[in-house]
Amino acid sequence: MFNRLLTATLLSSTLLLTACTGDDGESGDATKRLDAAAEALAAAKSLDISIATKALPDGTRGLLSAKGVGDQSPAFDGDVKIVAGGATIGAEVIAVGGKVYAKTGFSPIWSLLDPASLGAPDPADLVGTDADSGLAGLLRATADVETGDKSRDGETVLTEIEGDIPGERIATLIPTADQAEDFDVTYRLTDDDELHDAKITGPFYGTEDVTYTVTLQPRDEPADITAP
Repeated sequence: MFNRLLTATLLSSTLLLTACTGDDGESGDATKRLDAAAEALAAAKSLDISIATKALPDGTRGLLSAKGVGDQSPAFDGDVKIVAGGATIGAEVIAVGGKVYAKTGFSPIWSLLDPASLGAPDPADLVGTDADSGLAGLLRATADVETGDKSRDGETVLTEIEGDIPGERIATLIPTADQAEDFDVTYRLTDDDELHDAKITGPFYGTEDVTYTVTLQPRDEPADITAP
């Protein structure tokens, strides 16, 4: 009887230890995959970059979308949409050398812009300077990572990796983000550990959650972005 009890106890302990080890291994593997994806983005000569949300909460000023090309000087050249005063304002934007220049459809002239005054980021900050900054840097800042479901985009098989990003890290990119809260993120990686896209959800503007969809695509050629 004693031997049977001892055997059962040892078996239960072994199964529990194996389960715990498996969880740690899965988390570690997911973290390594995010690191690899971040490194691939940092090694690119330039990036196609996009961040967008469907809508902002009523009465909010902030970033609706930004889409363009950037490099890690850092610099950005593309189109940006801002919501301010209940209206959506679109502009061509060049961000380089720590300055942001904008040209709207109302004027053919490039003007200096302070994006923080509109609750929006400097688009060059979205690109960052290395694997630990910009949108790519969010991969390494993600905590409590877990491997989720698989999905497809055409013939491409994608693996979801879920986690949390500290609000103070998000606020370095979107200045209106609540620094005291964690933001939920779901990445989708290819089998080659390349970032396909990410969805980040949290209190970017007050208490109402907003979801931004992010895509970053490495390019083989430099962006060659200069001030207008």
